[in-house]
Amino acid sequence: MKGCRMPMRRHSTVETEFQKIEVWKSELSCEFRVSGAVHAWWHRDRYLTGLAWDNLAAACLLRSDGPPKSVLMLGLAGGTTLRILRQLLPKCRFTAVDIDRKVVEVAREHMHLDEIGMKVHFADAYRWASGRKERYDVIIDDCYLAGAEDVYRPEKKPGRGIDVLTELLAPGGLFLTNLVTGSGHRRVQSRTRAAFKRAFAEVRSVVTPDSYNETLVGGSKVLTGSRLREWQARFSRKKDLDYWRRLQVRAVQLRKATDSPAD
Repeated sequence: MKGCRMPMRRHSTVETEFQKIEVWKSELSCEFRVSGAVHAWWHRDRYLTGLAWDNLAAACLLRSDGPPKSVLMLGLAGGTTLRILRQLLPKCRFTAVDIDRKVVEVAREHMHLDEIGMKVHFADAYRWASGRKERYDVIIDDCYLAGAEDVYRPEKKPGRGIDVLTELLAPGGLFLTNLVTGSGHRRVQSRTRAAFKRAFAEVRSVVTPDSYNETLVGGSKVLTGSRLREWQARFSRKKDLDYWRRLQVRAVQLRKATDSPAD
């Protein structure tokens, strides 16, 4: 991981019902690796990573009605995104859902997960969301499962997943989805972008240069990237500031061929 000067060593390997996790640690930091890719990150002194978690945290701040007072996170894993958000939003109420109880237990042991402060439910996220009554200012869909060679999204029809989850969105709220953008993921990315454009009045994409991910953020109104500048004071470390300043927010434009595929 960039920015960690101390060498990391494999501490242990944990097999859960859903994935095989390698726990890598140094004196200052910890990573969870699945099939060689970093799936969660913690550092004693820093928050930002230059990767997908930064995109997700920043996108939560693009709500036109002000910073969110409640966030629902689907796909908790090691809690990297919520740790960033806790630094930014110390009074926000966090709720998380994860299907893999064991990975959360490992995060509690190695990534100080309980220090974030949240309510955690263990369930299939989409089934858990169906029929719930509570509403949230921001909903983050970061549900990925580990396949034989790569991760994949469990919801095959993006429009159906959006329909279920946005029922839990408060008025003026934002809906976020993390998307892998590399080879083998472009069809899912295209279909999800099209589903967002159909579901929301405004859609933006949050990216950072070193990440093979984008965060799609949809709502009745989504602020531009200029809003992120006012949050820089929340970070005291130069590395965190450098990563925050590299975040880019763009309006989502679709080619005609992908504008209305059948979901």
